[in-house]
Amino acid sequence: MSINVASIMVDILQNAGAKRCYGVVGDTLNHFTDALRQSDIEWIGVRHEEVGGFAAGGEAYMTGELALCAGSCGPGSLHFVNGLFESHRNNAPVVFIATQVAMAETGSAFPQEVDQSQVFRQYSVFCETLTSPEQASRMTALAAQTALAKRGVAVIIVPGDVFAQTPKDERSFQAHRFDYSLRPSAEALVPAVRELNKGGKITLFAGAGCETARDQVIALAQKLKAPIAWTSRAKDFIEHDNPYHVGMTGVYGLEGGYKAVAECDTLVLLGCNFAFGQFYPENAHIIQVDHDAGQIGRRTPVDTGIIGSIRDTCEALVQTVKENTSERWLDKCRKHYAHSLEKSAHRSKDKDLIHPQELTLEIDRQASPDAILTADTGSVNVWMLRHIRPLGERRTLASLQHGTMANAYPQALGIQLAYPERQVIAMCGDGGLTMLLGDLLTLVQHKIPLKIVVYNNRSLSFVELEQKVAGLLDAYTELQNPDLGRVAEAIGMWGKRVTDEQSLETAVAEWLAQSGPALLDVAVNPMELVMPPKVEAGQVASTALYSTKAVLSGRMDEVVHLVKSNFLKP
Repeated sequence: MSINVASIMVDILQNAGAKRCYGVVGDTLNHFTDALRQSDIEWIGVRHEEVGGFAAGGEAYMTGELALCAGSCGPGSLHFVNGLFESHRNNAPVVFIATQVAMAETGSAFPQEVDQSQVFRQYSVFCETLTSPEQASRMTALAAQTALAKRGVAVIIVPGDVFAQTPKDERSFQAHRFDYSLRPSAEALVPAVRELNKGGKITLFAGAGCETARDQVIALAQKLKAPIAWTSRAKDFIEHDNPYHVGMTGVYGLEGGYKAVAECDTLVLLGCNFAFGQFYPENAHIIQVDHDAGQIGRRTPVDTGIIGSIRDTCEALVQTVKENTSERWLDKCRKHYAHSLEKSAHRSKDKDLIHPQELTLEIDRQASPDAILTADTGSVNVWMLRHIRPLGERRTLASLQHGTMANAYPQALGIQLAYPERQVIAMCGDGGLTMLLGDLLTLVQHKIPLKIVVYNNRSLSFVELEQKVAGLLDAYTELQNPDLGRVAEAIGMWGKRVTDEQSLETAVAEWLAQSGPALLDVAVNPMELVMPPKVEAGQVASTALYSTKAVLSGRMDEVVHLVKSNFLKP
């Protein structure tokens, strides 16, 4: 029996490690989904393709293994765009099968025809069109291999009629995997070693490139007695059980991380792509280590650049640099961090309010030690990064490069399928959850035991904060939400709403104890501010201007509530 293109592609993708494919079935996709039906790859039908892109990316990011998406021609594949852009910027190995109208109709403005390559080429590691059945084996293998090796989204565009064709070429290709080291030469290390041997206030700034180099980074910090600040994407790998970490800098950060970076004499950037130039030091000597030469000096001027993996470079530096005996700088940064973390966690006690920090800390206390947590972009993301402890086996995921709304529970959907025995928690904003509300039905239909918590402040709160800091009256950010606990129940999952602080602990325990999908809708303080580690004079003036405008607009009660929630001592 002859094997058609669809079967060849599915067989290669399955052998490359793919276990699930996300999408919505449709005309040009039918032969491919029929081949999936006859394979060991599970088809996960979603209600919106964007959710499929997020879910595949969440699964691939956490497992490091290949995940699949497949879309019908035109609008079907276009619906994946945002979810796949997010996945690509997270370095998640995903193969996307984007189908096209029949070969004979291409280029004729046929209904639903879209030039998919123009859309996906800008954010993919591979993007090619399969135009003959003889290309199927080689192109599919290359797409899977490239996605795994370069950690990104690979796109294969396939006209729907090509799936049913049988190639004459019987050669069979397969995806290969690679493991390699990238150690800088001794000569390349000399300028960095010379600078580090001067001692003084040395800070390590760890990024996502430290994922496989945790022990080596800590060993270097120990040798140099250097605090380790970390970017938000490095949280899982650097924060836990680390006597040298001092948290994040930037808007999401706290005082310890901010001062460690801003006030050091020497800053060592380790696999770090921190984008916000205003938080880099003005006068420090900056050393940057990265495996990609294109990253050196991308964000701030660099004095010394080193090409190498973080693991191999840190190992080499530990063997070469002199040991620093003074812990004065480290101790100072650690004290700043402890003080700012405690200050961030506490707010005034008001029985009518649930502060989002309190909710996050309660989740942190009750979640499993190996729980996986995702967070929506905005203020919810800040609370997760500040107050959820990684604990070694815990993992977190947020949209930190793409910064999209509505990522948390779709990503968690894919993660829960990959880890059915682990607790997976999606920390959602009310705006994010309601943007893609329909795929709660997917959780019910596929019996996915995901736990969703909604930080319901009835607004797009981070946008509101941006407006206030700019001295503007908040406008168009208000959300009119239903009782989302009752919505969840109507859909067929467990749901509950909490409005008072006294009920919070019991409600969280009940929610996490559910065996199936469950949603906890929590009314949190709508006036909570995300306080950065350093407040500029201009921000104070702009917030004061907002307050004046609010009073003049008859909104005095909001100003009182803002002050009471954020500035009165507990």
